Amino acid sequence: MFGRSVLLAHQGGWDETLLVAGPVAVVAGLLWLADRRSRRVDRPPADGDDSS
Repeated sequence: MFGRSVLLAHQGGWDETLLVAGPVAVVAGLLWLADRRSRRVDRPPADGDDSS
């Protein structure tokens, strides 16, 4: 257990950067995915794509 606490001790800022950047990257990825899906749903069908 001591090794883990030493690893997470102040290491010059990189560990704090990961603790902030990780969740920010996850949220940004989810927003990008949601935007991509909403653009696909809102896209009008192509001219030759009459499925009805």
